[in-house]
Amino acid sequence: MNNLDNDTLLGKAPIPRAVAAMAIPSVISSLVTVVYNMADTFFVGQTGDALQVAAVSLTNPIFILLMAFANMFGMGGSAIISVALGENNHQSVKKISSFISWASLVVGAAFAAVLLCFTTPILHLFGADASTFEFARGYTVYIAFGAPFVIWSAAASFVVRAEGASKEAMIGSMIGTIANIVLDPVFVSGLGQGAAGAAIATTIGNMLAALYYLWYFLKKSRRFSLAPKDALCGTHIAVRVCSAGFPTAIFSALMCVSTIVLNLILVAYGNAPVAAIGIVFKANMFITFLQMGLANGVQPIFGYSYGAGDIKRFADTERFTKLCCFVVGLAATALYFFLRKPIIGLFVDDSGVITYGVQMLIAYMLSGPFIGFLFVNMNCMQSVGRALPATVLSVLRQGLLLIPLLYLLNAVFGLNGAVLGQSITDYVTIALSCVVWRRIRHGLEQRT
Repeated sequence: MNNLDNDTLLGKAPIPRAVAAMAIPSVISSLVTVVYNMADTFFVGQTGDALQVAAVSLTNPIFILLMAFANMFGMGGSAIISVALGENNHQSVKKISSFISWASLVVGAAFAAVLLCFTTPILHLFGADASTFEFARGYTVYIAFGAPFVIWSAAASFVVRAEGASKEAMIGSMIGTIANIVLDPVFVSGLGQGAAGAAIATTIGNMLAALYYLWYFLKKSRRFSLAPKDALCGTHIAVRVCSAGFPTAIFSALMCVSTIVLNLILVAYGNAPVAAIGIVFKANMFITFLQMGLANGVQPIFGYSYGAGDIKRFADTERFTKLCCFVVGLAATALYFFLRKPIIGLFVDDSGVITYGVQMLIAYMLSGPFIGFLFVNMNCMQSVGRALPATVLSVLRQGLLLIPLLYLLNAVFGLNGAVLGQSITDYVTIALSCVVWRRIRHGLEQRT
């Protein structure tokens, strides 16, 4: 698809066709990410060692935090690039794409240095004990070396999608995932590396994905740039990118914090609940990322329509996307409910972990049919330059509301209460997002 076709798709194609063309590859990319995240837990689980599964669960916050930076640069850059394309401002596109690339690599290198220098205190903070520490340490050291590639490959996928090249963004994600799935059994079991082997496979997969996006930037796209001179664009673009992506970044960063808090709460009940919540977290990503993929996929249409002043197309896209989110969310939640025990059993053969996991998965699924509304509303806010309310919603969902609620529910209802915290928080933030976005949208309609 050439650039003219991309412009036509974003600005003129019928809504169902445009949403399908942009969202389907994005959904596939999101599900590929889910498989990618599940792979490590699955293959480590095949070792039959619940302690190694618990160790991978304890190190989840590291990967989440890497994705927080990736989402800040990727989602923020995607939102601004799509608006710039709607305004036909190609010089800004070059500067934004170069800034995102170099910023991702620099932040990734700094993140790797911190992980390698402070491995022990970080893992103790995450809740690692004498039985899980060495397994968690092996995973952390190797994932640190891949940090720059993890951040840039994830951010680049958003940027490529912003140009309308959703298929190419999907291919990059699939390259990394397929490599990870192929290499996981080689390193985890074949070479006997266990949890550390899963991190090695993850790092190699992200390096291959990064190489693909490097090729796309240099050879395929006529709009993007990797020139350092374009990255040194002053603070204006850096502030715009980071502020637009901050809601998504703070969402991921606070998810890291809340995951640590939940692990610290659960470790008091033993390592089995910690292993179980790690599996549930990965498994439930299917429901969440399915709808997040839909919302992220249509974001370029939102940005392009807003940049072009076509508020009607913006609103029509929003309504259609929310309907799609509800339908797929309801179907996925129903599927998970009926297959909850086989799903948990797929990851580990430990009756205690499976028992905990089944109960936890039901609790996490409760918001499944409606969580997509939150993602669509937040993307709409970011696309029209209203990053602050989207940021507040992110802070509430993964921080200010969730973390106190986890402690409160655990104190009052014990383990069963703690695992309900996420779904309760989801419904509160979904309702708030609908109210806030309705007011913003009304203001936009009044100005047209």
